[in-house]
Amino acid sequence: MNTNNNIYTVVYTSVIVVVVAALLAFVSQSLKSRQQANEKADTISQMLTAAGFGTKAEFQKIGNAAVLDKYAQEIAEAFIVNPEGEKVADLPLDEVYSPSQLKAQNYKLKGSDVPELPVFVFKNGLTVVPVYGAGLWGPVWGYVAFEEDGVTIKGAYFDHESETAGLGARIKDDPAFQAEFQGENADWEADVKVFEIVKGGSPKNADGSEIMDNRIDAITGATMTSIGLENAIQTWLKGYSKYFSSKEQPAPAEEAAEEVTEE
Repeated sequence: MNTNNNIYTVVYTSVIVVVVAALLAFVSQSLKSRQQANEKADTISQMLTAAGFGTKAEFQKIGNAAVLDKYAQEIAEAFIVNPEGEKVADLPLDEVYSPSQLKAQNYKLKGSDVPELPVFVFKNGLTVVPVYGAGLWGPVWGYVAFEEDGVTIKGAYFDHESETAGLGARIKDDPAFQAEFQGENADWEADVKVFEIVKGGSPKNADGSEIMDNRIDAITGATMTSIGLENAIQTWLKGYSKYFSSKEQPAPAEEAAEEVTEE
């Protein structure tokens, strides 16, 4: 066979391409279940971190099986709510929304077709909801945990695909940034901003207290990432506003005590 002619070159190249493609497809399919398991455990560890059950680093150390066990111990219920905030379906307790699933929902949230959204409620009364949006270089996402009152933020965890190291990547890498969300409130009645990330954070009163408690300080040098994360939080929390607004708020301690005394 003449190995120097064009026909041989074309046939040889075609065979190599087909073989390599087949090998890649086989490897991808073989690893698919493991990839899905890793993605699920990572998603759960982010939710648990937001809810204060541990840190992301701690969950990475204990492995996927232990993360799933911890989630099974702590989760009370998971369900879907419609745009009116009404529960419309239960979610299996082992079903979580990965970033790829959140991406599909995000397209609908930004359009006119408001989707049904997942809610995760833990046995300690915390409610965790996801957020998703676009950063500077790629998608950003995360999970926000609310106290039983449905207003106060217990914690948050955020991740990204390709934000700049030392700048935008701090939404994931800097615990101090995520800690800023703790104790802040969502303004469910706001017409425009349920929650804001702005340069300088919330203005202060003379005594140092915040004038507005639904604002935190943006990351210095990462304006576009901060804006992208704020838009993600705003868009998704707005989608949950009717659900949280409809939650029955617990009576203040003094009022509850008076009711007990009267009885």
